Amino acid sequence: METFKPIIEILEEAFEIPHLQVKRRVSALLPYDYHRSEKLYPVLYLQDGQNLFNPDAPYGNWAIDQSLAQLANDGFHEIIIIAIDHGDDERIVEYSPYYNPRLGTGKGKAYVDFLVDSLIPYVEGKLRVSPDPKNRGIGGSSMGGLISLYAGVTRPDVFAKMMIFSPSLWVSPMIYHDAAKYQVEHENALYLYAGAKESRFHLPNIHRLSKIIEPIFQSSENGRFISSINEEGNHGEFYWGIEFPKAIKWLYFNN
Repeated sequence: METFKPIIEILEEAFEIPHLQVKRRVSALLPYDYHRSEKLYPVLYLQDGQNLFNPDAPYGNWAIDQSLAQLANDGFHEIIIIAIDHGDDERIVEYSPYYNPRLGTGKGKAYVDFLVDSLIPYVEGKLRVSPDPKNRGIGGSSMGGLISLYAGVTRPDVFAKMMIFSPSLWVSPMIYHDAAKYQVEHENALYLYAGAKESRFHLPNIHRLSKIIEPIFQSSENGRFISSINEEGNHGEFYWGIEFPKAIKWLYFNN
């Protein structure tokens, strides 16, 4: 009987990140029929790998392996997910792009440099992923959403697709300035999500970001933007997991 579950492979248990002088586990979720194909696949780089498909994760998980299996069953399976583990106690500072009075100087730029300079060339040399930026995306939630947004708006030449869930915009107000300078380059698309029952500042921050960046997409023939609000959504993996397949279909399958 055909199974639609993605093939989960650990690419490296301790991938060297020279930009931060640390190591992180990197995993891949491949289409169930990857090894029976010679296709090049679009790719999505997701942050907080520990929380994406581990049922024993302490704060819950997105269960993207289950979502990908269902998407495959519906005919939407031709995508590769790269999951990068976060740095535990170093997570906030590594995912913070700028200086914050409470958190100090963030290491987010160095983290994005690692993605661009080291991880993407490694993945493209090891797996059959499309090297075309329009087929390459980045995403995450909370702090992972913040650093993914930063990577997307500052490197539109690298990441054409953004899956941004509940980004911690309060950490780095400078992100609004970078968003205002964003340029659509490669059929770029942004899926922005938030829950209405997150912190009282969260939704206003999302609306502020939308007002800045949505007109940029609207003024481009190739850009696509959508803001999705779950009126019952809280800040947590359960709700991000619910949104994940919707975002995948919109970003990668125009559905």
